Amino acid sequence: MLRYIGQRVLATVPVMAIVALFVFSLLYIAPGDPAAIIAGDQATPDDIARIRESLGLERPFLVRFGEWSWQILNGDLGTSIFTSLPVTALIAQRIEPTLSLMLVTLVLAITVAVPLGVLAAWKAGTWIDRLVMAFAVFGFSVPVFVVAYLLAYVFALELDWLPVQGYTPIANGIWPWLQHLILPSVALGLVYIALIARITRATMLEILSQDYIKTARAKGLGQRAILFLHALKNAAVPIVTVIGIGIALLIGGAVVTESVFVIPGLGRLTIDAILRRDYPVIQGIVLLFSFTYVLVNLGVDLVYTLVDPRIRY
Repeated sequence: MLRYIGQRVLATVPVMAIVALFVFSLLYIAPGDPAAIIAGDQATPDDIARIRESLGLERPFLVRFGEWSWQILNGDLGTSIFTSLPVTALIAQRIEPTLSLMLVTLVLAITVAVPLGVLAAWKAGTWIDRLVMAFAVFGFSVPVFVVAYLLAYVFALELDWLPVQGYTPIANGIWPWLQHLILPSVALGLVYIALIARITRATMLEILSQDYIKTARAKGLGQRAILFLHALKNAAVPIVTVIGIGIALLIGGAVVTESVFVIPGLGRLTIDAILRRDYPVIQGIVLLFSFTYVLVNLGVDLVYTLVDPRIRY
């Protein structure tokens, strides 16, 4: 068990090194001269030279990468070109809305999708199964921003049930905090729900056809016990896998969702940094998202050992 955990943890080190190299290379592989783009059309040669010096573009690539890596290891993600604030401070200001949005979306998606997938597998071939699969196809087909605008129009503008935009910190109360996250979470979670529901259904169908399930039915075991104690437990590994993979959907979708609902999170910060060509901020956010995804995959690998003890060996 400990050996398996150690191997998985060590495996993340080269992955993060490659990710860091790619993130740092964004400054060099971007088309055009980054310093000239940041400086603007009215900049003088001295302005461009000053920006190139602040970005370290005059120094060799490997030297600059080594210095940048050392800064990262010491918790320094650099300084924003436009605000002159540390990137870590900017991220700290915006991280709560994004974490809140992803957490509520994750809870909503798992709570809805897994029972839907189990129900569709149980009622395979019936109108219930077809309805769930039609919902899954809809969830995959419609872009996040279309669902977001539709939800905002119906529930915020027409019915006036929920706020259309903004974010309230959780310190101001659970309900005000949740009010501003319901519509964004539903919009962001639709594709995630569809993905988990389809995988759950497919895996459950395979499990329900196994001989030990037929034996349990022959012994008179109740349908609920068969579905949740036997079938769902053995289908846990693929479901946990797709939940972990789906975190990437949440990270990417959060950028669009925060823009539609004007949530001051990391997604909005990313868009603003891209429009301004604020490379230190872009690098810091991309590195943070990548590191988060690597940690999620590590967590999924460790959860495997809980749902399937055979993986430990």
